[in-house]
Amino acid sequence: MAVETYITTQGDAWDGIAHKLWGEERLFMVLVEANPDYLDTVVFPAGVSLTVPPRPAREIQLELPPWRR
Repeated sequence: MAVETYITTQGDAWDGIAHKLWGEERLFMVLVEANPDYLDTVVFPAGVSLTVPPRPAREIQLELPPWRR
């Protein structure tokens, strides 16, 4: 399988990119984990090349904090 990339546009953020790619903002951590060099980036400038891993086959379970369980 070839590695896919996403080239950012000015103002892109992790959750917005995840929504564009997979239709779900909460999958942003999949992108973050595939692009550790940009861990501290919140809002991207234009032209950053990000690695896009395949969409997770299984549903990602978000763990609730103790006070919400």
